[in-house]
Amino acid sequence: MSNWALIVAAGKSERFGDPLPKQFHEVAGRPLLSWTIEKFEFASLIDKIAVVVAADYQLETSEKIIDPYSFGKVVKVVGGGESRRESVLIGLEALPESTKVVAIHDGVRALVAPDDIDKVVNLALAEKAAMLALPATDTVKKVKSHSIVETLDRSQIWLAQTPQAFEYKLILDAHRRFAENPKGTIATDDASLVEAMGVGVKVVEPSSINLKVTTAADLKYVEIVLGAKEHA
Repeated sequence: MSNWALIVAAGKSERFGDPLPKQFHEVAGRPLLSWTIEKFEFASLIDKIAVVVAADYQLETSEKIIDPYSFGKVVKVVGGGESRRESVLIGLEALPESTKVVAIHDGVRALVAPDDIDKVVNLALAEKAAMLALPATDTVKKVKSHSIVETLDRSQIWLAQTPQAFEYKLILDAHRRFAENPKGTIATDDASLVEAMGVGVKVVEPSSINLKVTTAADLKYVEIVLGAKEHA
């Protein structure tokens, strides 16, 4: 039984302000997505990798992101759906039934540490579900109509990141259940679907910055960090 990484990079990057999706932008001499994949190549507990991209980017992903860097663990490039959730389900259904744990990761989180990937996968092997999450350091306000409704206890607030790793059959079932009946579940990440089934999800604090690239400024920051590491 193998542990898989499912790297989701099918988004259109509508908030990025560029027709080219941000995961394909060059950063420190390489496409951003290639840096992300590399981190999972270096993770010792990941056996195989599937990458989910928009259907019209499948060939480009193979030719410009995977082949030039000889990623030996990447065995599938899957065409995604209209939403992230649909893309994840399509990716999950493309994995073999023998999959033990699958680590689902945002393709634009290129700074994730391979050791952190292994920590999350190892915990999921023991506890069924685990994810990277960062404790809140700022005071957190609940706001409605631009007015503060409540000040939340930040000691209980953690900010969700990826990878999020699960027993394969558990997360596949969670996604299929949501697809059949989405009412009453807030599906902002994969862990929320598992939580809705009454399964607890353990958290692992990242050892380093694990930024999700959303804006051009984020991309520039990641380029500085990756460039510094390359020349260290």
